[in-house]
Formats: sequence, structure tokens, C-alpha cells
Amino acid sequence: MGFFERYLTIWVLICIIAGIGLGHVLGDSIQVLSNWSISTVNIPVAVLVWFMIYPMMVQIDFSSLRFISKNSKGLTLTVIINWLVKPFTMAFFAWLFFYHIYEAWLSPEEAEQYLAGAILLGAAPCTAMVFVWSYLTKGDPNYTLVQVSVNDLILLVLFIPIVGGLFSLFGIQTVGDQSEIGIPFQALFTSVVTFVVLPLAAGYVSNTFLLKRKGEIWFKNTFLKALRPLSIIALLTTLILLFAFQGTKIIEKPFTILLIAIPLTLQTYIIFFTSWIAGKYLKLPHNICAPSAMIGASNFFELAVAVAIVLFGLDSGASLTTVVGVLIEVPVMLSLVSLANKWKY
Repeated sequence: MGFFERYLTIWVLICIIAGIGLGHVLGDSIQVLSNWSISTVNIPVAVLVWFMIYPMMVQIDFSSLRFISKNSKGLTLTVIINWLVKPFTMAFFAWLFFYHIYEAWLSPEEAEQYLAGAILLGAAPCTAMVFVWSYLTKGDPNYTLVQVSVNDLILLVLFIPIVGGLFSLFGIQTVGDQSEIGIPFQALFTSVVTFVVLPLAAGYVSNTFLLKRKGEIWFKNTFLKALRPLSIIALLTTLILLFAFQGTKIIEKPFTILLIAIPLTLQTYIIFFTSWIAGKYLKLPHNICAPSAMIGASNFFELAVAVAIVLFGLDSGASLTTVVGVLIEVPVMLSLVSLANKWKY
């Protein structure tokens, strides 16, 4: 186990504390970076995420993609967990905590808003960061690309009916009527281009050029090893930035942030363990089981945040819930990366 993996918990805690402290000290000044966005994609965070994704993209062997059907079990597991399990377990845990366990601390209006934000997160499985989690757990890059592509195609069909159906089930009222629920296609397009298309193109060009000029041994033993520290540094810097952007809000509303974070975190672990156990039962190899478990546990938070703002407003409880989803994403998923690496079989 490498130096980073061995002290993972320490680095995460240091970055969280540093981020909150930085956001508190800088105050409104940090909003200059926070507001530097295209659509809903924050440019500084996007650059860092790009550096995290690129090391996996550069390993994709396009010639072997035609054999991806042999991993149909993994894709089936991913589809079932992402679209038949995750949205509904997220809604259940959010309803249980916000309406019942937290009944003494939350008003019905607050509970409804937080539930709405959780539903949006649950119906939006990850597109970008799953490449990072797969890379850190030595997942199959070809399989990861295919599962993300399949996930995005299904999202276009099922996101709206799942969100609309759950909103109706729990009687959640949006700013307008239910017909306003929709996918912000500009946000979706920007995210897919930024986090999939561009790094994939860069990875393909780099892979082709370097293998031709330097050979496979140099590519694997020198180039790919040199990328790993870059990816980790970008990951830790992203964690600092995410907490810095919300540093003031965390200090002002620590109890509310904690209340929201608990069911979201519980949901993440349950989805991961469910996928992992199912993957082992199906006898999936580690490099398929790991990304299959990671994609359902992680969220497409850019999409969830964008829809929450459209439906409920920037300062709504629903938007706050999706932002908390962003905050817990990296530290919680890093803990799952650590578990997956320990349980490698």
C-alpha cells in the first residue's frame, strides 16, 4: 500500500479542515472562484477533475472495446443498482430521517425540501468522478467507459419519470408545477463534454502517440506511474476547494449540514456494500466489481444541483441538500476506495 493510501484518513481530515478554514478566512473572496463557471460546471474544479480522470482515459484500449460484452454481468448489475435500487433507497432513507428521526429538529417544510434534494441526488448516478474511483481501485478502464456511457443514455430516459414519480409520491411541491421537471441539457452536455469527451480524446491521442514513440514498457512503468501523484494531488486540492466554497455556510449551519449528511452518507455505504456483495456473488473480477460498486455509490452532483436550483431556487433546502452531497462525495468515496483496495481479491 502506498504512502497516500496508508494515511488516507489523515489526508482527508487535513483537507476538510484546511478547506473550511480557507473558506472562513477568505469569506466572500472565495466566491470569485466559486462563481467561475460554465453552465453548472465550476472551471477550477473541472480542471482538477480533468487531471484526475485523464490517467484512466489514457489507459483505454479502443481495440478491445468490442469484447466488452463479456462483462455483461457487471453492466447488468450497474443498471439494476443505479436505476431499480438507488433512487428508491435514497428516497426511503431521506424520508425516514427528515420526517421521522429528525422530526423534533425540522419543520415539515424543511423536511420536504431536504427530501427533494436527496431524491435528485439519488436519481443521478455518477458520470465523471467514477473514472477517478475506478482508477484508484485499479478498475478496468474500458469497462468503466462503457458503463458510464450506458448510464448516461439511461439517465436521459429515466431521470425525469423517476424524479417526478417520487415527488408525486411524497407530495413534494416545486416552485412551478410538476411539468417543469426536466433535464437541464446544457448542464448535462457541458458535463459530458468536459469530463468524458475531452479527456477521452486526450487519452486516445496520448496513448497512440506514446506507445508508438516510447513503447509499452516505458508507457506502463514510467508514464503511468508518473501520473498517479498528479491525480492524487488534484484529488486533495479538489477536496480543499469544495469545502472552501461552502466554508462560511458550514460554520453558520453546522448542525443542519450534519443532519443532511447522515442519511446521504448511510445511503452511499449501503449502495456500495450491496453492489460489492452482489458483484462477489456474481464472481465479477475485482477490476469490474470495483467500478460497478463505485458508480452507484457516487452521484452526478452537477446535474442534481442544477435541477434543484431550477425547481426550488438557489437558496432552497433542496439546493442545500445537493450541495451537501457534493461535500461528502470525496471523503466518503475515498473511504470506499480504501475498503475496495483492502478487499481486493
